Amino acid sequence: MANPWLAVPLDDYEGHMGPDGVAQLDALAELFECALRRLRPESAAILGVAGGNGLDRISPDVTTRVCGVDVNPLYLEAVRRRYGSRLPGLELDCVDLAREPVHREPAGLVHAALIFEHAGVDGCLRHAVRLVAACGSLSVVLQLESPGAPAVGATSFRSVQGLSQDFHLVAPAQLVEALAAYSFRLAWETLRPVSGGKAFWMGVFKRLPLA
Repeated sequence: MANPWLAVPLDDYEGHMGPDGVAQLDALAELFECALRRLRPESAAILGVAGGNGLDRISPDVTTRVCGVDVNPLYLEAVRRRYGSRLPGLELDCVDLAREPVHREPAGLVHAALIFEHAGVDGCLRHAVRLVAACGSLSVVLQLESPGAPAVGATSFRSVQGLSQDFHLVAPAQLVEALAAYSFRLAWETLRPVSGGKAFWMGVFKRLPLA
């Protein structure tokens, strides 16, 4: 069965997430920038990179190696066009993280924003933590439950609306418990209100050193 994201044009996704839709792109970029500033990683992997929202917040002098991962190859082509010259260490991988790992050198920061709601916390989480370097960090953005609001906001972009049946909220406490089994501890967390009465939670997890 084909991944439903393969049927969503990038223009539709960015339109849905942008100011003419649910207006969440800026919030997601700001949260990514917050993780970058706190951790100043030499390398970063962005899971579900889509069209590269937030990559402009990366300082190439600090983060010299960047890996973008997405299931849609057309999204990755757009990322290369938009950011390939600005980020000379850019690596792009077309991978369905729910089913397979990324075969790259681990990164000091792995960032996953609104990924586990679509891909689940089983295989996807296992593959995500494999990408985190020793003593590295995993930053995760989750959408919090908002009573009375649909999980996937209603917009005019019909292809995105088709994703709603596979979208399942993940509670931060569930993620904290799941990551503890992989020897990750929650080091820092923050909330970011967004439009429509919704909010994002971001947690930064540190991989614990081996005993």
